[in-house]
Amino acid sequence: MLTQLPDRASAGAPSHSPLIIPGSAGLGSFPAAGTGQTLDHGAMSNHRYQIRRAERADMPAILDLIGSAAKWLHAYKDTDQWARPWPDEASRDARVEQGIKDGLTWIAEDSPGALAATVTCREHGNDMLWTPDEQAEPAVYVSRLIVSRELTGHGIGAALIDWAGVLGIELWHARWIRVDVWTTNFALHDYYKSHGFEYLRTLQFEDYWEYPSAALFQKPTAGVDMDAAGWFELAKEAGSAAGMN
Repeated sequence: MLTQLPDRASAGAPSHSPLIIPGSAGLGSFPAAGTGQTLDHGAMSNHRYQIRRAERADMPAILDLIGSAAKWLHAYKDTDQWARPWPDEASRDARVEQGIKDGLTWIAEDSPGALAATVTCREHGNDMLWTPDEQAEPAVYVSRLIVSRELTGHGIGAALIDWAGVLGIELWHARWIRVDVWTTNFALHDYYKSHGFEYLRTLQFEDYWEYPSAALFQKPTAGVDMDAAGWFELAKEAGSAAGMN
């Protein structure tokens, strides 16, 4: 039985690599998976989203996205995902803040200052979820992938997954895109399966709320949709900060 309360903060030091970030060389942006709604890449979008690393000032907007998604899930989906901040509000906020501080959280904007989506990408997964053999494989672990409710249904979530895959390849030579999905959000499970993810397992904890996001999925980075990844362009200021033109 698993009894230790998991820490979902990043393992190891943050990576601020000067390598080419997706979107800085024409790869563009990726659509994000959202929170259980049915999305489709559909036709290639003519619109481009600017993407950049999140800053501390973005934290209120990210928390607002989480709150909006939680209300929608409660109203329209048969899941207890985000029914309450996990494990409590202070810990949840601390994880969000740490992801920003470590340079792991990204912001996609529909126009300057208009938040479209957010995603957090890290090189290492939670040791309570992923085996040592899995951790030894190069991968990008995706979390807190949320699309603004005003922009859902346009495939932004799915594309953002592909963008994360390219980011993982560029920074860490990732072979896999990996996610832990809320255990009871079966619509979201089906969503990931429909977008090329393989279901691996669901971990069982003595107390469900000890770790309620324990359904594990992975997808090979070889299967990313490069056109979808191209929906996102690295913001100019972000490119300059990373030493890119």
